[in-house]
Amino acid sequence: MARKIYVGGKWVETERKMEVLNPYDGSVIDEVFFADEKTFESAVQHAEKIFAKTRALPVHEKTKALFFISSEFARRKEDIARTITLESGKPIKEARAEVDRTVSVFRLAAEVIDTMHGEVIPLDITPASGNRLGIVKRFPIGPILGIPPFNFPLNLVSHKVAPAIASGNPIVIKPASATPLTALKMAEIVDETGLPKGMLQVLPADRKTADRFIEDERFAMLSFTGSPEVGWKLKNRAGKKKVVLELGGDAGVYVHKDADIDYAVERCAFGAFANAGQICISVQRILLHKDIYDDFMEKFIKKVGGLKVANPLEDDTDVGPLIDEKNAKRVLEWIEEAKRAGAEVAIGGASPSSGIVMPTVIISPPKTCSIVKNEAFGPIVNVYKAESAEDALKKLNETRFGLQAGIFTNSNQLAFDAFEKLDVGGVVINDVPTFRVDNMPYGGIKDSGFGREGLKYAIEEMTEPKILVVNRNARRVEE
Repeated sequence: MARKIYVGGKWVETERKMEVLNPYDGSVIDEVFFADEKTFESAVQHAEKIFAKTRALPVHEKTKALFFISSEFARRKEDIARTITLESGKPIKEARAEVDRTVSVFRLAAEVIDTMHGEVIPLDITPASGNRLGIVKRFPIGPILGIPPFNFPLNLVSHKVAPAIASGNPIVIKPASATPLTALKMAEIVDETGLPKGMLQVLPADRKTADRFIEDERFAMLSFTGSPEVGWKLKNRAGKKKVVLELGGDAGVYVHKDADIDYAVERCAFGAFANAGQICISVQRILLHKDIYDDFMEKFIKKVGGLKVANPLEDDTDVGPLIDEKNAKRVLEWIEEAKRAGAEVAIGGASPSSGIVMPTVIISPPKTCSIVKNEAFGPIVNVYKAESAEDALKKLNETRFGLQAGIFTNSNQLAFDAFEKLDVGGVVINDVPTFRVDNMPYGGIKDSGFGREGLKYAIEEMTEPKILVVNRNARRVEE
C-alpha cells in the first residue's frame, strides 16, 4: 500500500504513485502517492486559511509542540535513521547523527523563541520628535514553501519546519523525489501535536508540479536548498516573496605548516567523504603548505585507503552509494576528464558496483576541469600545493562559490586574516568547513546562496519587524 501524503491536516491519496528506491541495491523500499496540481492548490489554500490561527499561537503552545517533536524524534531514532539510510544511501552511523541533530534543531527552536524579545527604542533624538518611543516586535510573514534536497532528508527539512513553527508560519514542504519517506515521518509526528492541523503539509511531487507554485503570491517566502542552477532561476521567478537560498559550494581547506598534521588528516578525510561527498560543505579542495605537503599526503592517502566502502546499513561503513546511478556516472566522467587533462588520481576512481564511487583524491586538476569548476557532490577531493598562507587564501577565493572554508593553523594572525579576507559565509579554524552546528548562522555568498539558516537567523528571515510609535506628549482629553 502506497504511503499517503499529508495535506490540510489529512492523509490523502492521489491518482499517481512513485516508487522509492534504495540507492545501494536499487530495490524498491516503498511507494508514495505523488501530489498533482489540484492537490498543491488545496495545500496552498489551506496554508493561506490557517495562517490566521498560526500567527496568533502563544509562545507556550509553540514551545510545547517543538519540545514534543524533539522528544519524539529521540524516541523513534532507530526507525527514522534506518529510513534515512534506506532511501538516501547514507551510512547508518551518519543517519543516526542526523536524527540527533534534528532532536537538537526542534529543541533549539523552542529555546530561541523563549528568549527572543522585541526592543524599545527612544525616539526623542531631536527636538522635533518630542517625547516619543518605539516598540519593535517581529511578526510572522505568512505561508512558506520549503524545497529541501535529498542529502539530509531529515535535518534540512527540520531547518525549514522548526523555525516556521517557532515563528508562527504555516509551511508546505515539497521533499526531494528520491527521499520523501523521512519527511512524511516528520508529518506523522507534527500531526500528534496540538498545533493547528496542517501547519505543516508534506507533498511529494515532481519538480514540474511544484515549480508552478513558485510564482504564487499566496506564498510569502520560498526556502530552497539545492543546486545553484535551479536556485537562482527560482529566485528570478519568485516575484515579491522573500527568498532564502542555500546552494552549496566547493568548500576549501588550507593546512598551514604549523598545523597538527595528524588531526588535519583525520578531519579532512571525514569532511571529504562523509555521505559520499554529498554535502554542501563537503571538502572539495585541500591546499597544503609546501613544507608539509609530502607528510600530509602520505598519511592522507593511507587514511582514505582505509575507509570502508560497503552496505550503508552496516554500522562500520564509512562511504556508501551516491543517490543514484546517474550521479555516479557523472562523477566518474569528471574523474576521467581530470586525468585526460593531466591530473594524477592518487587513489580511488573505480566503481565496484553501480551507484558507488570509491573515495578519490585528485592531485592538481586544471581550472578547466568540471571537477574544479562545479560542485562535485561526490566522494572526490582535489589537492594542491601552496607556496605560502597568502597564496593559499588567494586560491581559496578563486571560485564562484562562497559557503564555508577551513583553516588548520596555530597562528592567531592567520586565523583572523582568513576571517577578514575569505569570501565565504563561514570560516572554521582548526577544522573542516564541513563543520556545522544548528544554532550558527549558515549560508553563503556568490553562487552559494542568499540569506541564512540556523534557528535564530531562520526565524528572523521568516518574520518582519514592525514598530509601534507612541507619542507620550499627546494631550489627554478628560472624560
